[in-house]
Amino acid sequence: MATSANPRLTLSSGGAPALKADADIRVSAIDIGSNSIRQTIADVSPSGVIRVVDEMKAAPRLGAGLRETGLLNEIAIQNALSTLSRMATLASQLGVNRAEVVATSAVRDAENGEEFLRRVRAETGLRVKILQGEDEARLSFRSALAHFDLGSGRAVVMDIGGGSLELALSEDGLVERLVSLPFGAIHMSERYLGDDAKRKRMRKLRKHVREELRRRLAARHWNVPRIYCSGGTFTSLASMYLARIGMEAAKTVHGTVIPRGDLEHIVDTLHNMSVTERQTVPGLSAARSDIIVGGLAVAAEVAARVEAKELVVSAYGIREGILLESARVAPSPADPGEARERSVLQLAERTHYEAPHSKHVQKLALQLFDSIGERLGCIPDDRRLLSDAALLHDIGYHISYDKHNKHSYHLIEHAELLGMTPVEQIIVANVARYHRGAEPKKKQRNYGSLERSVRRTIKRLAAILRVADGFDRGHASAVAEIKVRWLERALRLTAVPSRQGANLRLDLWGASRKSNLLSEVAGVAVEIVSPDGSVMTYADEIGVAD
Repeated sequence: MATSANPRLTLSSGGAPALKADADIRVSAIDIGSNSIRQTIADVSPSGVIRVVDEMKAAPRLGAGLRETGLLNEIAIQNALSTLSRMATLASQLGVNRAEVVATSAVRDAENGEEFLRRVRAETGLRVKILQGEDEARLSFRSALAHFDLGSGRAVVMDIGGGSLELALSEDGLVERLVSLPFGAIHMSERYLGDDAKRKRMRKLRKHVREELRRRLAARHWNVPRIYCSGGTFTSLASMYLARIGMEAAKTVHGTVIPRGDLEHIVDTLHNMSVTERQTVPGLSAARSDIIVGGLAVAAEVAARVEAKELVVSAYGIREGILLESARVAPSPADPGEARERSVLQLAERTHYEAPHSKHVQKLALQLFDSIGERLGCIPDDRRLLSDAALLHDIGYHISYDKHNKHSYHLIEHAELLGMTPVEQIIVANVARYHRGAEPKKKQRNYGSLERSVRRTIKRLAAILRVADGFDRGHASAVAEIKVRWLERALRLTAVPSRQGANLRLDLWGASRKSNLLSEVAGVAVEIVSPDGSVMTYADEIGVAD
């Protein structure tokens, strides 16, 4: 799944971009893991901007059977060599300036690991560096630092591969501790679970992990409210979680926030299934169905040990850390807020939005939110969602006026919006979708499949946006302000003109015509009041065409 939720990372479009003279370095980063081999080719600027050119991956499972034999098996080696040969060819064809290839726990632990590296060198020309566990943890942290705001307070970054678990503890953006343990998804699945996983085996797995974590992670240092997680175990977890809450349409898993309770529920559900049954679970790839439970059980124990309430998933990891190190870019904390604002504005500008109208509707919507949002049941974070939806609500004009609200939904849903979680992006798309036309109904697939709390958020914010957009029906910014008075049986919204003598008739009509959803959400009638005190309601406008 192609993603971009990093203020310094964008996806290439239209093939390989030309190198920028004396600026960007084109780097190929290959991570030879216990389960998969992944390559990212990207142009990296001196400031740390990463432009992905191409990616390739395969899953030869070098770590399979390693615990019992101590050796990389020949079939896995042959598959790995074929994969690496293709990756070397791709790097050559795309004019890579620097190739960085690393191997992790499987090659590190195998008795024939050095022999494998010699064969890689002979058959592909690639020189491979074996990473120690602490190196993996450091690179994972470096990647997380580029994506998330880790610049203040304590943070824990967790990466689970096929063979090992890596943990990094930081304080104010600086690494304090790095820990590596042999608790990878393949390793733990083979050791404890097997094909006929019994509940007592799961108890043994978790007890072993729990005891070792208790020994290695001092509670006074490692307790944090959330853990930032990378690796295939977590991208699979995020995909399953998004499917569970009706977010299959999410463009990326990056930034997905998963409550710890949901993690435990998913572990328990998958453990009670056969491998064949897991292959039908939405969001879980068949190739990972036999090892996912072992990885997630380890993650659940880590979350319990550090007392984290939630996990935040990164779609990136070691390879991005390699890219940054290869280009000798100094690590610095991301600013997701600034990146998000810039990204939303860029989408608006790319679709040639009507800036004066959109920004004015945004202003009016936020005025309403500040006055009535809390009473409607909104939370502070909803304000940013409303702000983004208001700015983007009319970008569907870029395709066609007809059904432009639905076009806005699809443009937002499929956009690369940095610093925005998948759930937030779906909410913003739906709020924009319902700024006009039919009100949200459960029979509508884009809305009805979502979990109840998300639907409620969409409904509340759409109710506000509809009225705010109505108050600028003439696209003339004639209404400068909306004064709010919540009475016992009515919500009274009084328009304040932006200039003396401004004609507000069209805007008052627009607001009353779109006030029905707000009335439903508020539980009282909505009265639209003109400067002279006359009142209009939705009931007055029933049957009038929009």
